[in-house]
Amino acid sequence: MNLKDQIKARVLAFDAWARPWAAQSRGRAYAYEFLLFGLKQAWACLYGGAMLALLVGTHLFWPDEAPLARYDFLVVAAIALQVFLLATGLERPREALVIAIFHGVGTGMELFKTAHGSWTYPEASVLRLGDVPLFSGFMYACVGSYMARIIRLFDIRFEAYPPAWAPWLLAGLAYANFFTHHYVVDIRWGLFVFSAVIFGRTWFQFTPDLAVRRMPMLLGAVLVAFFIWIAENLGTYASAWVYPDQQAGWTPVSLAKMGSWYLLMMLSFVLVTLVHPPRPAAKTAPLQDAVLA
Repeated sequence: MNLKDQIKARVLAFDAWARPWAAQSRGRAYAYEFLLFGLKQAWACLYGGAMLALLVGTHLFWPDEAPLARYDFLVVAAIALQVFLLATGLERPREALVIAIFHGVGTGMELFKTAHGSWTYPEASVLRLGDVPLFSGFMYACVGSYMARIIRLFDIRFEAYPPAWAPWLLAGLAYANFFTHHYVVDIRWGLFVFSAVIFGRTWFQFTPDLAVRRMPMLLGAVLVAFFIWIAENLGTYASAWVYPDQQAGWTPVSLAKMGSWYLLMMLSFVLVTLVHPPRPAAKTAPLQDAVLA
């Protein structure tokens, strides 16, 4: 039995043990559903969580006299982690394709942003392009991996999804603005409005356990951006990269960066639709709004 099957067997055994307890009252059923929601979220964050643990762990424990630079180790570890996940079946080849696409998109942005002083990588390394260590592309790939896995794990479907051209236009403009705002007007506020126009009526359905829940697309995007912002604070604390106002010592990343992550999340979602096309919502399932359901 391979690792994937072993994990699946243990999950099924746990569910068989916990399900009778959860069936005894509505409160227990909600508590168990919330637990499953958290476990599925953690499973979706498998690649990103592992990378974040590597960033923080190597910051705290990497020896100064090590023959391999910390940044170079992170490159090797990111590749080894990807190979391990694919070999054990814990990640699907289509999800690995998403990681590859995001690595390219992210590295291109990194080369431009570091050249313009938006942030820096303070440590020396060999495996790099210009001022950009190659592990940085994997940090963007973590977002793509999460998006791809979450759509599958929660069987996400969409209500009132906009015409396909609209999200792609938003994604293209958002990516372009990351570059062009250094030379011309920053249109991010216009992009926020545009996203509200095209996704204002869109809800997504997701299934943590048995019942189908639903949430506004825009609320979901803001929540994901918030948690990415938290992860970014951990990354900068671990000196994976440093913003200009953190040169003299670490300070929390400005909440304004959530806007950038929101737009990047929209770009991430659109790229993920290449391997997980948006599916229409189920019309017969019992639906409940998931504000805190």
